[in-house]
Amino acid sequence: MADLPISLTCADYVRVLPLACGMIETPGIELTMLLGRAGKWTDRAEALRRATGDASVAGGEASMAQHLFRIDKGDRSHVGLPVYPLRNFGGKDFYVRAGSPLKSLRDLAGKRIGTYSVTASGSIWYRHFMRWGGLDPSTIDWTVGDIDQPFGLSSIVPPGTRLAPEGRSLSSMLIAGELDALTSPPRPKDYHPTKGPIARLLPDFPEVEAAYWRDTGCFTPQHLITIRREVWEKNRWIAKALTDAFIACETMYTSLQRSFPYATPWQEADVERTVAIMGEDYHPYGLPGTAREVDAFCEEAHKLGLTRRRVTVEEFFQEYLEG
Repeated sequence: MADLPISLTCADYVRVLPLACGMIETPGIELTMLLGRAGKWTDRAEALRRATGDASVAGGEASMAQHLFRIDKGDRSHVGLPVYPLRNFGGKDFYVRAGSPLKSLRDLAGKRIGTYSVTASGSIWYRHFMRWGGLDPSTIDWTVGDIDQPFGLSSIVPPGTRLAPEGRSLSSMLIAGELDALTSPPRPKDYHPTKGPIARLLPDFPEVEAAYWRDTGCFTPQHLITIRREVWEKNRWIAKALTDAFIACETMYTSLQRSFPYATPWQEADVERTVAIMGEDYHPYGLPGTAREVDAFCEEAHKLGLTRRRVTVEEFFQEYLEG
């Protein structure tokens, strides 16, 4: 019998390339990975859109938050796999004006902060990070808008937040003193580590993020792989088969990374430091190994009032667990 054709969208993360290049076997599946190009944010946004909105593909990289919101509403149209192509500690994503007196998360209490979204996965994790740092996110005066220019992420504005004025970027508002800080996954174009009008709130972010990980156990996943329910219903075995393929891909990527560390001159030192802090499997897939992080994500979203009820890990991955 011919292999089942499956196409998945995804950004062009290096860690998925072994699978995309056919270096990983996918028994029973003829897998096509439809990747973005050169890390472009527009391509990433398009991959997310197609994964859940394009019937010509079986699924792909999708937002953790949007998957959670669907489940909260009783929408089981997409099946979540415990595979997380994008994880990101949020400490590096807090920006202030150069020379700002703000030096810590606690200093942000009551301040005006711009963000690309308050409902995106990364933004939910930012507020989890704030709580860990002793800051109540409800004290923040949030403004939602484009950091520098549109890059296709959520512009939903729940009660208690405001939209940036038309034609104004959050970066320009920060530089002008109309905002005290901003959070952004892509670096603002006016950021520079030693010169320029925008600086990081936490220049020592690796140390701060390591402390966050030690206390929470969360290397915060933001995207997961989903497949359309009608595809899964016809061949339920593909959920675990695809998960196993991504696990094998991650294992191969890790081996390549450590055997020939050539991305930067000091990558080997960075990998060794990461392993010393977080352990050998610091970017895990599968269950139950990632349940704690997903549970923390669901809890934070509920605390923020973004879900009507507290979704469980078992609900989040119901179809995958059903096999």
